[in-house]
Amino acid sequence: MCRLDTAQTPINDPIRFEKTSRGRLSVSKSTEHSSSTKAAAHEPRLPAPVFDDRKHHIRIYSGDCLEILPAIPEGCVDLIFADPPYFLSNDGITCHAGRMVSVNKGDWDRSRGPDINHEFNRAWLAACQRVLKPNGTIWVSGTSHVIHSVGFAMQQLGFKLLNDISWVKPNPPPNLSCRYFTHATETIIWAAKNKKSRHTFNYKLMKDQAGGKQMKSVWQIPPPDREEKRFGKHPTQKPVALLERILEAASHPGDLVLDPFMGSGTTAVVALRLSRCVVAVDFEDASLSLTLARVCAELVFVEMSITCSENDLDLYRGSVDRSGCTGTRAMGTSLSGKLVRRERSYYFVGQSRREVIYSVLASTLDEAWQKFRSSAQAQTEILFVIKTETEIYLAQ
Repeated sequence: MCRLDTAQTPINDPIRFEKTSRGRLSVSKSTEHSSSTKAAAHEPRLPAPVFDDRKHHIRIYSGDCLEILPAIPEGCVDLIFADPPYFLSNDGITCHAGRMVSVNKGDWDRSRGPDINHEFNRAWLAACQRVLKPNGTIWVSGTSHVIHSVGFAMQQLGFKLLNDISWVKPNPPPNLSCRYFTHATETIIWAAKNKKSRHTFNYKLMKDQAGGKQMKSVWQIPPPDREEKRFGKHPTQKPVALLERILEAASHPGDLVLDPFMGSGTTAVVALRLSRCVVAVDFEDASLSLTLARVCAELVFVEMSITCSENDLDLYRGSVDRSGCTGTRAMGTSLSGKLVRRERSYYFVGQSRREVIYSVLASTLDEAWQKFRSSAQAQTEILFVIKTETEIYLAQ
């Protein structure tokens, strides 16, 4: 079982890291010999993760995967899922929700020409191959714009191609030009690290999921539904069901999963649900924010109770109905009222104890942190801070 904690780094568990004096994370190395120390000084260093949950082994980095991957120890990852740029942002148009929209997703998705695009694919695939365990596998999703380059690069690098999965989308957008067949599939290439790899395949589980028959390489899985997009939208978001099948097919609980192009964070969410460890990388702030929101929603469960107090406004107890109706306003009637109380509360959720360990009324988050640091719980590691705002109106 993998570990993502920062406590120590035994030689047979290379995914563990420790903090340096500068506060950055680097691979721990032996300092018995000065030559080893000098060599370590020239090794690439990992930046501090933007999210690090040591209890559930989730680590998220902000940055370019070509800079992050070389700093990850060699041969420590069990499974990689990659959804690289498709190079589709060519100022064209497509259909979304019945409307004509641009296909441009960002500069990161713009084609630089077939040669440069292919060299990019070779570079990140080689970096992924280095961190894979001897029996590890990689899954890469893409359309025809990129997947053929990915497959050829894998052959050049010596991967062992296992399957090409056709992911069929039941309701694809129509082709507006009417000059091509509707694009209804994406290809997912499944490959092992090299020809000697003895890859994991949970055959019986897949057969059970296929109704007692061998599962085919054609998967009909709907795109992400509204519930999966409730925290925001990403142009290349993959459905939870797709990642669940991939992780269940080729990994075990406790295995380490890597996603070098994190995007909307589906890999991290599914890894958490299936008790896999996960390291994910992305350089876009919007993707990082979306992923953190989705992961936090999976991690945090806070039960909050509201205490209602009843106060008599009449000098004498009893029914004194002056409203002209039966006591309360009818459902759907608009309410106007006078604001009588407004308060803002902050709840601090522990890193190890996943519960509210401290709560306080404060005007700002900075003020709440100051009060927390002055409390008896100040030494407790905090994972989340939840803010609630309450307004009480006197109905008029």
